[in-house]
Amino acid sequence: MIDGADPATVRAALDSGDPLPGTRGFAGRLDTEDGSALLVRDVLGRYPCFSEADDPTAWSVDPTDLSDPDPVPAGHVRTPDGDEQVWPLPDPPATDDDAVAITAVRAAVEASTAAVETDGLAVAFSGGVDSAVLAARLDAPLYVAGFPDSHDVEAARSAAAAMDRDCTVVELTHDDLERAVPELAHAIGRTNAMDVQIALPLYLVAERVAADGFDRLAVGQGADELFGGYAKVAKAPDDPRVDADTVRGARREVVTTLPDQLERDVLALRAAGVEPVAPLLSDRVIEAALPLPGHLLVADPAPGEDRGDAERKVALRRAAASWLPDEVSARDKKAVQYGSLVARELDRLARQAGFKRRMDDHVTKYVRSLVD
Repeated sequence: MIDGADPATVRAALDSGDPLPGTRGFAGRLDTEDGSALLVRDVLGRYPCFSEADDPTAWSVDPTDLSDPDPVPAGHVRTPDGDEQVWPLPDPPATDDDAVAITAVRAAVEASTAAVETDGLAVAFSGGVDSAVLAARLDAPLYVAGFPDSHDVEAARSAAAAMDRDCTVVELTHDDLERAVPELAHAIGRTNAMDVQIALPLYLVAERVAADGFDRLAVGQGADELFGGYAKVAKAPDDPRVDADTVRGARREVVTTLPDQLERDVLALRAAGVEPVAPLLSDRVIEAALPLPGHLLVADPAPGEDRGDAERKVALRRAAASWLPDEVSARDKKAVQYGSLVARELDRLARQAGFKRRMDDHVTKYVRSLVD
């Protein structure tokens, strides 16, 4: 069984070594012509796949099915003899024609979103350019989750109004967090504060989407990594969080973090009852994004401007101008755990439960207390 692609496409990608064979990712068990089988996971790990740590023949796409799950690395095949990388991430040279580069991004996003079936689909909408592109291109209802006074709720409402769209607000409460944390931690196999804070808004909005009768949720995952959405990328080489000495190099560093992030997000959404759809992580979009020059990821700062304040995701914003009002295509957004206020309120709950900030990693300790 292969998630995300048909076996013939995966076999052809193995034969050719093509890391981007025209899919939105894939993972699972592939039967070979000689009668053997191997586990595969695409170059960016857009679908999860696991085997027992001591038995590569026992596998699942859900780690809770296994006693000691070991993820298949992105771009690898796993056999009883071990793991082998078969698809390295491409590293094309920078495009030297800005107009050609932006046209390629626009065409890739158009093709990727046009290929999405909208029956049973909803859109996770935060009001930022990533989710706004999906909202503009997909005929599906919009949902946002956050505490009532959160940035994401206000941004989603104002962006939806500018786009003449309705948006369902899933207002979160402390009870929601306390109930969901152990469920989520079990599903994703993680209890550290950062992963739980990031996944909680996704999990809770997906629960509501599923309750409303939808079985698929379109998400903007991958856009920040591919198009230069992080401050640490903008500040390269002066930000200690990246090793690279250029914006393009820093962008590549954060792209390589996607397999671990996507494993968490896919498992969270599936546990809530929906299947994720990530059009901005299609092979078409990846192929268009990787050759972007640094100034189409992060704009050159104005004289006296801090590099961290320069415009980010330049090429995506220019491409999105075809579909979005200026006020939406130019809008910045906060990371989901902060924009939804989930991080703030989980910290508040931890302190109320006696896990004070002077304690090392107090929110993680609180999460683990709920799981226990």
